[in-house]
Amino acid sequence: MSHPIQRRTFNQWLVASTATVAAPWVHAAQKLEKPTVSLAVGGKGAFYYLPLTIAEQLGYFKDEGVELKISDFAGGSKALQAVVGGSADVCSGAYEHTINLQARNQFFQSFVLQGRAPAISLGVSTKTLPNYKSVKDLKGKKIGVTAPGSSTNMVANLILSQAGMKPTDVSFIGVGTSAGALSALRSGQIDAICNIDPVITMLEQKGDIRIITDTRTLKGTREVFGGNMPAGCLYAPLKFIQENPNTTQALTNAMVRALKWLQTAGPSDIIKTVPENYLLGDRALYLAAFNNVREAISLDGVVAADGPKTALSSLSSFNPKVKSASIDLSKTYTNRFALQAKKQFKA
Repeated sequence: MSHPIQRRTFNQWLVASTATVAAPWVHAAQKLEKPTVSLAVGGKGAFYYLPLTIAEQLGYFKDEGVELKISDFAGGSKALQAVVGGSADVCSGAYEHTINLQARNQFFQSFVLQGRAPAISLGVSTKTLPNYKSVKDLKGKKIGVTAPGSSTNMVANLILSQAGMKPTDVSFIGVGTSAGALSALRSGQIDAICNIDPVITMLEQKGDIRIITDTRTLKGTREVFGGNMPAGCLYAPLKFIQENPNTTQALTNAMVRALKWLQTAGPSDIIKTVPENYLLGDRALYLAAFNNVREAISLDGVVAADGPKTALSSLSSFNPKVKSASIDLSKTYTNRFALQAKKQFKA
C-alpha cells in the first residue's frame, strides 16, 4: 500500500523540482510585452559582439521566451541607423552612440554591457608606412575603420585629437570587420587600420601591421581614455525600454548568462559554439585573438560608475556637437536590468 504513495510523492517532488529549475527562464516567457524582437548589429562575427553570439548560439534568448531576429550590418553606425529608422528594436553596438544621439535630441539607453573595454586597436601598415614614428605621420593617409561613424572611427578620431590633429587630416574608409578588412590593408588600399578582433590579431601575427594604440586590456584602455570606457552593449530607444521592461529584462538575462559562461569557457568551448565562418579560416589565430580580448569582456553586464563620464569627455574632445550639448548621462544607460540578472545568474 505504501508504494503508490511513495511513487506519487516522488512524482510531486520531481515536478516541483523541475519547476524550480525552469522558473528563471519560464517566468519571463509568460509576461513578455514583445516576444519577437528585432536586433541590429554591425559585424556580428567580431569579438566585440561575442556575448551576443554566445547567447544566441546556446539558446539563451529562447530560454527567456524571446524570438530574436538579428540583422547584421557592415559596421556599428549602419546598425544604429536601422534602430533610429525603426526597422530594428534594439542595437548591439557601442555605448558612446547613446551620447551622440542625445546630442541630437534623440534618447537611447544602454541596458546591458558586453565589453568593459573597447578592444579596438589602431595599427599602421608595415608595407606603406615602414618608417612610421608618430601619429602625425598619418596626415593625408587612408585609415580603414569598420564603417564611418562607428566606434572604431571614434577611437581613431580621439587618437588624432590627442596628437593635435583633426579628423579631416586623414581619409576614413569603411572596410568592415572580416575578410574585407584584411584584404584592404594587405593590398595597400589603406595605410592604417582601426579595427577589432579577430582582424587585428590576424594582421598583427602575420606582420602586416604595427600596433600603436591598443584598448584590448583595461590598462591600455585607461591609458587612452583616462578611465574606464564602456564599450559594446545592447541599447534601445528609451521609449522601448519604458514600454517593454519585461522584454528588456529577458534580453538582459540572456546576455548576462552568456557573460557568465564566457568567464569559464575554454578554447574548445569557443570553437564548438561560434559559427565556422567566424574563424576566418584559422582556428589557432582566432583563439589567440580571443585570449587578447578576454579581459575586455564584461563580467556581469554592469556599467562602471566612471565609465559614462569617460565616454563623454572623450567624445567632447573632438566632437563639437557633443561638447556644446547638455548631456544627461543618467538617461544614456541603466544598470537596473543587469543588476537583477546578476543576482539571478550569480554572475
